[in-house]
Amino acid sequence: MLVHRAYRYELDPNNSQRSSLLQHAGVFRFTYNWGLEQRIALFKKNQGAARFTDAMKQHKLLTSLKKTHFPWMYECSKCAPQEASRDLQRAFNNFCRGMKTGKRVGFPRFKKRGVNDSFRLYGTIRFEGQKIKLPRIGKVRIKEKRKKYHDGKILSVTVRRRADRWFVSISVEEEIPDPKPIEGKAVGVDLGIRTLATLSDGTIFLNPQALGVRLNKLRKLSKNLSKKRSGSNNHEKDKLRLSKMHLKIFNIRQDALHKLTTYLAKNHSTIVIEDLHVSGLMKNRRLARAIADVGMFEFRRQLRYKCRWY
Repeated sequence: MLVHRAYRYELDPNNSQRSSLLQHAGVFRFTYNWGLEQRIALFKKNQGAARFTDAMKQHKLLTSLKKTHFPWMYECSKCAPQEASRDLQRAFNNFCRGMKTGKRVGFPRFKKRGVNDSFRLYGTIRFEGQKIKLPRIGKVRIKEKRKKYHDGKILSVTVRRRADRWFVSISVEEEIPDPKPIEGKAVGVDLGIRTLATLSDGTIFLNPQALGVRLNKLRKLSKNLSKKRSGSNNHEKDKLRLSKMHLKIFNIRQDALHKLTTYLAKNHSTIVIEDLHVSGLMKNRRLARAIADVGMFEFRRQLRYKCRWY
């Protein structure tokens, strides 16, 4: 069975590579924001049929302006602005599709520095020992001291910064054996707040309450950040502390969900889950934070693709 999988590694870049990663993220963010600004201006100007452009036209226009207006973009890989234009096109397609079907999809928003530090590359990407070679950036060391997870064809990589750490997600096309039918019993899953999941056979998975347990510490860090002058060294230090706390909460929640969904997909032939209206549940202001802390949509998303694998 041919599948597309993503594998994530943490990078260990040196100072020069860290600057290059930030520069690529800046080019990606600039291209996205520049294209969004162009589309908004076109939308306001033409209220008739031709209100939108497309990714190819915008990329050609940006390429023609590089030499005179944006020469600093030549220092980065050409893939970063190309993929940014494609991402913007995808965002507008989702917005327009949502308008037609009545599904609530927000209008594309501008990317902010320090919040959206990521970019995508393709081309000559390969592993060399404990390093991964990225276009225009070079060989970057990987923190995991073990062999690569996969043997498939690398399609693209997405590099993202979380707090002060850099991660690379590798999109791979690989052939895996066709899954054999699971011989385990059917099971029903009841998601909750106090317990993450209660199975119909009586098994209980506790909710780590990644956000709820650390809410007071998060509030304290946010309060300290608000007291610092924007742009000062102390402001940047507190901003990093807050980012690290958010990353820790994210990792704890993801770890619990991955363990639960992998257990279900590997050990049960049929899995029945509730068709919850999560957006409706979130309107209860007393329970909204606790419901969001569970990650019900992420649970369903992981369970869907893992059942296909196993």
